Amino acid sequence: MPPAPKRRKAAPNQGIERVSSAKKKGGKVMTKVDPKLLELLVCPVTKGPLDYDAAANELVSRQAGLAYPIRNGIPIMLPDEARSLDKETGAS
Repeated sequence: MPPAPKRRKAAPNQGIERVSSAKKKGGKVMTKVDPKLLELLVCPVTKGPLDYDAAANELVSRQAGLAYPIRNGIPIMLPDEARSLDKETGAS
């Protein structure tokens, strides 16, 4: 019986692309969203496009009037976690 072939160990994170890079700014972690990821993500409420707001570190759905937070480089795409844009403008 021939000897079993040697397995190559994969380098850590091989094949995994970092989606974002985080930087601290004023004690807040700022995240840069990969444009390819932004093309794939849609609002879970309207299925419409999202805009990245770098200053607030959020993905904004203008159609739904919601802003989804990005925490530790991960977009939190839950409507319950989203901030209403109406509160921002004072509209009801």
